[in-house]
Amino acid sequence: MPRLARLDAPGVLHHIMIRGIERRNIFKDDTDREDFLARLARLLPETQTACYAWALLPNHAHLLLRTGAAPLPSLMRRLLTGYAVRFNRRHKRHGLLFQNRYKSVVCQEDLYFTELVRYLHLNPLRAGILASVTELNRYPYCGHSALLGKTKRPWQATEYVLTYFGQTVARAREAYGAYVEAGSRQGRRGDLMGGGLIRSLGGWAEVRDRGGKGQGPIKSDERILGESDFVEAILAQANERYTRQYALKRQGIGFEHLVERVAEICHMDPREVVAEGRQRRKVTARSLLCFWAVRELGLPQYARKLMSR
Repeated sequence: MPRLARLDAPGVLHHIMIRGIERRNIFKDDTDREDFLARLARLLPETQTACYAWALLPNHAHLLLRTGAAPLPSLMRRLLTGYAVRFNRRHKRHGLLFQNRYKSVVCQEDLYFTELVRYLHLNPLRAGILASVTELNRYPYCGHSALLGKTKRPWQATEYVLTYFGQTVARAREAYGAYVEAGSRQGRRGDLMGGGLIRSLGGWAEVRDRGGKGQGPIKSDERILGESDFVEAILAQANERYTRQYALKRQGIGFEHLVERVAEICHMDPREVVAEGRQRRKVTARSLLCFWAVRELGLPQYARKLMSR
């Protein structure tokens, strides 16, 4: 079966799952974990991506992200490729580190945000790495400790998460801690992992009917976690984007046109936009160019080359 296209747009909430090939460890020690976090600390602000929750386990990792200026594939490619190269060099190994491509589930925020934050942060406890919530409160390789103020992670969007739990930081942290404690006895939540295509319901009309009869959320696409209306809106948006890409290509609008437009906006020479260099203005211009190349024209190969410069 062919792989489904990724769903992404600015402002979309994603639950990202990264797994080691053949269930092998992708983090062997704290040096590996710190390297991964250092890359997040650099890439998230640079791509204007918000991170609300995260957890590093020996053979996999979870991230709850909201995409910003750069498309999600560009961010993840830079994060995982750089990390894998250094991991292989450090541990004297060769070959693939990650299992296939990462999994990304688009999530409906109003229904699942707090549940996902809690679920992701309880991963070290469910995996048996930690014995209690007390240990989790100070565990540095999970976003939970930063929300409690025990660890400083400037790149983690703690303030946004805490607004769900209280009007002051102190009260929000107290309420959040109690919320996590209350969920600590829950096991694996399959209902928070994205849906599988429901073929037995008889199509979208039946899905909508059932969703409106008090039967709760409908999981209707493996790439999306949300009710039927949310799923339809996301899929419609994705289809609209693909249709737009085709229309632009028919008009003869290509990569060179994007370069010229970005140069105009950033007050730069077009050659400077695609030139090598890590100066802030070049990085900003390339991020915008990569975003448009992927979103507007469906050219991820150009984004890969540019973001490696």
